[in-house]
Amino acid sequence: MKLFLAILVLAAVVQLLLPWWTLAAAALLLGALLARRGGQAFGAGFGGAALGWLLPAGYLYVRNGGHLANRVAELLPLGGQGWAVVLVAAVIAGLVGALAALTGCWLRQAISPTSADTVSA
Repeated sequence: MKLFLAILVLAAVVQLLLPWWTLAAAALLLGALLARRGGQAFGAGFGGAALGWLLPAGYLYVRNGGHLANRVAELLPLGGQGWAVVLVAAVIAGLVGALAALTGCWLRQAISPTSADTVSA
């Protein structure tokens, strides 16, 4: 839960100031520092990053009446549903965050394996 909240908060903050891909750097760093297992890193990274994109995208969709999202949904094979664009964006962000956090966890385990890492591997 601590890793999930840390990724959610840090990813949201860095995306306000820096490009979108800094989400991956934040998840990688936190995965390396806080994750104990690969599954934990993947789940927390997916949830934190996906929620970090779902909430602002949903807010912007509701705020502007979904005009832009509906237009993008018409271009993509999403049946013109703007909410589908919001959900697809959240899933893609979640996968980026999950893979970055998993990479960070595995990188830490490869550089300095602890006794718990070697037993579980």
